Parts: sequence; structure tokens; C-alpha cells
Amino acid sequence: MSEERRRLLIEKLERSDTPIIGSELAELFDVTRQVIVQDIAIIRASGVPVIATSSGYTLKKQIANNRLLRTIVSKHDGFNRMEEELRIIVEYGGKIIDVIVEHPIYGEIVGVLNIETQADVDHFVSKIQNTAAKPLSILTHGDHIHTIEVPSEKIYQLILKELSDKDFID
Repeated sequence: MSEERRRLLIEKLERSDTPIIGSELAELFDVTRQVIVQDIAIIRASGVPVIATSSGYTLKKQIANNRLLRTIVSKHDGFNRMEEELRIIVEYGGKIIDVIVEHPIYGEIVGVLNIETQADVDHFVSKIQNTAAKPLSILTHGDHIHTIEVPSEKIYQLILKELSDKDFID
């Protein structure tokens, strides 16, 4: 029964284009959320690339051949500047895959974001405001790295220019 549920759980995640929250999966499989958390751990241990995001569980999918992965090293203080940075990237058609901070004790800490649209930015910002959570960059006085997916090198350069013009990057 457990193995069958995990197989079906993987299939559900493979078919979904958006993350699925644990409580929704628990309801679907008529189990507790804790059972889903345990299933996800077992699935990950088997090598399936399940990612836990603030919006739910998803599978790390291959990036389409016509898109590029790039990184941006950025710095900003304050909530409004964070929102502005995210909006600039998505306005140019970029997708913010994650945020990475280099902590002096814990090393690299990665937060999966998967922010692709203005609506995603709004949702992320709303979640931070409603939970009083702090962004990872607070651990490093605003220094952080974003992995972004862009449609072309030209778009990446346009994003860099605007971020530079607005003093997010040097």
C-alpha cells in the first residue's frame, strides 16, 4: 500500500505544472500530512528530485533547451527592495529558481522560489507579510545569489543592466 501510494504520489507530481501542498496530497491519498512528509523523504532517498517550496511539493524538472540558467549576485536591504528586485527579473521574462546565501557557520543555504510571474511575486510577498517571515538574505546583511532561468543571453544582460542601474548589483 505504501509503495503504491508513493508511486502514485510521484505520478501526481510529474503531471502537475505547479507545486502541490502537503495537506492537499494527504487529502487525496486519505492519509495524514505527516505520512506525506515521510513519503516525500523516502521518495527523495530513492533519487527522485522532489523539492519542497513555500507553495508545496514539486519535481525538479529539466529546463527547456531554449532557456538558459544564469546567476545574479545581489544585495539589498529591506522588504520593498526585495520586491522590486523580483519584479525586475520577472518583467523581463526571467524565472527566479532560488535564492542562495553563504552563511559563515552553516555554509550554503538554498531556498527554492520558482517565481515566474507578477502573480508569483505578489503571492511570495503576501506570504512573507502574512507570516512575518524574514528573507534568507537577512542572514548575510542583504548579500545573496539568485539562480534565474532566462529565454536568452540578451534578456539576461537587460536584467543585469536594470539591476545595476538600480544598485542591486555592482
